[in-house]
Amino acid sequence: MDEPAKRISKKALKVWRISGMIGSAFIWLLLIAAGILILMKQWPLWTLFILGAAGVLEVLAVVVILPAMRWKRWRYEVREQEIELQRGVFIVRRTLIPMIRVQHVDTEQGPLLRKYGLGAIKVSTAATVHDIPAVEIEEAEEMRKVISALARVAEEDV
Repeated sequence: MDEPAKRISKKALKVWRISGMIGSAFIWLLLIAAGILILMKQWPLWTLFILGAAGVLEVLAVVVILPAMRWKRWRYEVREQEIELQRGVFIVRRTLIPMIRVQHVDTEQGPLLRKYGLGAIKVSTAATVHDIPAVEIEEAEEMRKVISALARVAEEDV
């Protein structure tokens, strides 16, 4: 089965890396507190080195490796009868959302997405909400209108 044709914006890498750095800063604060505790309790110094190595590996994973892998896998396609999503890093998940099941479509922009001119598309069904995380905002607004129109047509056909 062919992959969906469209990719999310390459700018998603920057957004995910910045988010990863913010999360890593909190992890590093905890690691520093643990390091101070280790020094105060005079525990072996090798535990301090293990904490530091774990912190470096965490930053490497969430800032460099995972965003690139996540972007590479993320694909989507809006068709007349369905929306297909493909995502995942280690486990690739593919989802088909029939247009007849779409209840409403939203676009969303947080501070980071706004800074890079991106938006997230949220497709709501009765069961759940499906996200397309980082699309150029103009394209996101257009897709919201297209999906909404296709969902209305699918509903009228029933």
